[in-house]
Amino acid sequence: MTQIRQEAVKLLEQIPEDKVIFIIQIMQGLKGLYADDDMGQSEDAFLQLEKMRKKVPDLDYENELAEYREERYGSANLG
Repeated sequence: MTQIRQEAVKLLEQIPEDKVIFIIQIMQGLKGLYADDDMGQSEDAFLQLEKMRKKVPDLDYENELAEYREERYGSANLG
């Protein structure tokens, strides 16, 4: 048992018996924050995104830029 858990147990032992129910309710609420179901849903969503991911071929950035400029501006004879 870690030192933090030991400290928690000591504090729990100091609480009157009729107040322990409140601690139990708090702990149950905290358990809901990190439930395995939430993690499972997150993992499922991530796996769905991974399936949709597509491989993009390596780009020739200079060629892409030249094609974009040609589409956008055409051949502007500025001379």
